[in-house]
This record gives sequence, structure tokens and C-alpha cells, in this order.
Amino acid sequence: MTFGARLHAAMAERGPFCVGIDPHASLLEAWGYADDVAGLERFALGAVEAVAPYCGIVKPQSAFYERFGSRGVAVLERVIAESRAAGALVLLDIKRGDIGSTSQAYADAYLDPASPLASDAVTVSPFLGFGSLLPFVDTARRFDAGLFVLAATSNKEGPEVQEAVTGGRSVSGAMLDHLRRLNADATPLGSFGAVVGATLEDDRGLDLAFQGPILAPGYGEQGGTIADLRRIFGAAVGNVLASSSRGVLRLGPDPVALRDAVLRTNDELRALRG
Repeated sequence: MTFGARLHAAMAERGPFCVGIDPHASLLEAWGYADDVAGLERFALGAVEAVAPYCGIVKPQSAFYERFGSRGVAVLERVIAESRAAGALVLLDIKRGDIGSTSQAYADAYLDPASPLASDAVTVSPFLGFGSLLPFVDTARRFDAGLFVLAATSNKEGPEVQEAVTGGRSVSGAMLDHLRRLNADATPLGSFGAVVGATLEDDRGLDLAFQGPILAPGYGEQGGTIADLRRIFGAAVGNVLASSSRGVLRLGPDPVALRDAVLRTNDELRALRG
């Protein structure tokens, strides 16, 4: 099955909530763990055990593991493997973007099943030009993986690039047009998604009907609400994966509280899908 088909099934079965497994130093401290590799391992694997059986997709942010060097990356490999063993898809948040052979090497590292870091999908940055992502696109197609391309992020610096005009449309709009072409004729859902913030002040005039999934970070703790999702995404809201990390993880290390937060949020978000 393509990633889009697997994701569509996971959203229908478990719900559209994406849980970020992001070991911030402050969260390790809040859980009573040291900010070291042992604390990272207890935190990350405890979070996986509590949430991965109950959500369709998890999103570990690679940077929070990489800061511990090779031993942190080894923990990330276990997070990926154990999340998938629990039935969750894994979206690895790497936001890589480069050109040529370097782009291909990143794609091999994160999407080729021969790699210990291979995930179901990754986030990528298109701001070296969408064509720079072609190694990722080709590798994703070869291994039935997925991509989530930065399009309209809610950080205050984003509009400097994303709202710039090229060929009579915004850069964000151009990215969505590329995704629309990649997802043409895909059913029930394309494998090439966009990242669009859940806390945007408006929809930036974007056409979000591109037959692909939409990752909407910022839901919950960072201020995004059900009303915001309806306002920003409109008719495309059924394809939205609302994402939160700290809003769930701050409830740990109690596994019951973590699980209940996932189940409750999935119930909230299901209402958007009719």
C-alpha cells in the first residue's frame, strides 16, 4: 500500500491526531528524569509505550535525539521500531532540504527500509526549489513512503519567504501546486502532504484541495483550536493531521493520562471529519 492509503486507513481506524514525541529538556525534568541519554531513553520509550497503540501516527523530532550524539540516534531508532510495532505510522520530523546526491543520501537515510532510521514519512523543506526534492519524491515512490513539504508555517518569520510572489502566486501556493500534481489521481489519499500551521491568522488565500494529507502543528498547547482548523482548512479539514507534542507529553510519565489524552483528542478531531 502507498503511504497515503496506509495513512487514510490509520486515520479512519485510530483517528487524525498526530502525537509528537519530542524530548525537550524541560519535559525530561518535568518527568523527573535527568537530561542525559538514560533520561532520554526512559522518556521516549515510555511515551511510545503509552501513546503509539492508540494513535494512527507519531512524529518524533529528530533534533531532540541528535543532541545526544550517536547514543541519542540509537534511541530514535528504537522509537521508530517500537512505534511501528505498536501499529502506529511514523512521521520523522527532519525538515531536510538539499540538492543532488546530498538530497538522495538524506532520502536513503530516512526512507529506504534498509536504513535503521527508515520511517513511513518525513518532513522536508522545499525552499531550495521544489525540484531539489525530487530525490525524496522518487525514493518515496520507490518504497511507498510519504513526504510532508513545508508550505505555510505559523512562525512569525515564515511569511518573508512563503508569501513572496513568484509567477503571480505566493511561494506557498506554488508548493501546493507541485503537490497537487504529485497527488493527481491518487486514491483514497495521496502520499505527498503539506505542513500548514494550525495557528495561522488566516488561510493566506491558499487552495488546500490537493488530495494529500495536511500536517497541522500547533494544535492544543500552542493555541490551535477546533475552530481554527475549520477556519483555516475548510473543505480540506478531513485530510488534516492535527499535531501536538507538549500538550500530551506534559501529562507524563503517567501512561494512563497520556493514553487518555490521545483518545480524548482523537474523539475531538473526529467530529471535523463528519
